[in-house]
Amino acid sequence: MSVSQSAGSTVRLGLRENWRQFVLLMLVNAFVGGMVGIERTVVPLIGSEVFGITSTTLVVSFIVSFGVVKALANLVSGQLADSWGRKRVLVLGWLVGLPVPFMIIWAPSWGWVIAANALLGINQGLAWSMTVVMKVDLVGPKSRGLAVGLNEFAGYLAVGVTAFLTGYLASRYGLRPVPIYLGIGYAVVGTVLSVLLIRDTRDHLRLEVSAHARQSAPISFREVFALTSFRNRNLFAASQAGLVNNLNDGMSWGIFPLFFVSFGLGIERIGILKAVYPATWGILQIVTGPLSDRWGRKGLIVAGMWIQAGGLFLTAATNRFEWWLVGSLLLGLGTAMVYPSLIAAVSDASHPSWRARSLSVYRFWRDLGYAIGALSAGLIADRFGLSWAITSIAALTFVSGAIVAIVMQEAARGSGQPSSSGVSV
Repeated sequence: MSVSQSAGSTVRLGLRENWRQFVLLMLVNAFVGGMVGIERTVVPLIGSEVFGITSTTLVVSFIVSFGVVKALANLVSGQLADSWGRKRVLVLGWLVGLPVPFMIIWAPSWGWVIAANALLGINQGLAWSMTVVMKVDLVGPKSRGLAVGLNEFAGYLAVGVTAFLTGYLASRYGLRPVPIYLGIGYAVVGTVLSVLLIRDTRDHLRLEVSAHARQSAPISFREVFALTSFRNRNLFAASQAGLVNNLNDGMSWGIFPLFFVSFGLGIERIGILKAVYPATWGILQIVTGPLSDRWGRKGLIVAGMWIQAGGLFLTAATNRFEWWLVGSLLLGLGTAMVYPSLIAAVSDASHPSWRARSLSVYRFWRDLGYAIGALSAGLIADRFGLSWAITSIAALTFVSGAIVAIVMQEAARGSGQPSSSGVSV
């Protein structure tokens, strides 16, 4: 399928037809992921060791600010993408993210770190959202799982590699400023690539819409929000699973470094554990994304949530590095099964004319999980201990997988048509 633009070039859907822009977007998303990676190992320890914060809830407050702001940025990103264009929103996300590493390096108080993470939330909500939406635009309906898998592979492999590098650098040069220098490089290069080399993908969207069943009437953002949040059973199942998935990620981001330190583990080995989880998650999405196109979304989501729960239970129940490593691998495997499958499932159940907005609502609920997970885990940890916080989130993750097993219906794959878009929960 192709169409000629007024400038004489031809727009086609497909990974092979758009591989240059696709690869550039993967590279850009690696830098987006690296911005989060600079915080995975060292920032919770900056709170406890540099600023002397003893309350777990207060230490993880930077994740709460990140999660709430990112969720809200996700919510508006789809609407902005449809009205302003994908590239403009991507560049805006990078411009907001540029000050973040400098604020963490120079922070005179914990409040500066919280403020930096609010800006990071906007950066992630706009920039990462656009790399997902633009890749889905480029490939068309038959390869959504592959597109999302490759996008998330690039982003979360960068998270894992950066988490390891920051742990290594911190063990030799201290928590600040050397490990955070990586973030300055990511922000500058990501901004330059987005401004100079990335092209908008709205023509690819128009091409897909032209071959798609037409909506009987325009659909408002309020209607899209209701459909994605609770009215459509597949979109509801995906949204609650996404929220719980990032709820346990938010918990692990803030609680795991403190949990491992409590057993005397050194920062370099903590960096390894914090790297293994997102790196496994990132690499395996090369496989799980395409598998969701072939096998379907539901089975991978249910099994992935339950494997994550197993990894969390194992981490909480043991006190040795080797078992924690296995727990991190399980957590990464389960998340790799879930992450691209959920985004692809939302794309399956959404009409192209409102898909970007539906994805933005899904990502709102998903990334609100960061804030809920960090806050609830911090409160539980302060009252009952760190292992209880991890165990509680593990149980909730298992329940979320059961909800998907009961509620979600498998979509017809490769048709590009939304499945059961009028079915209510």
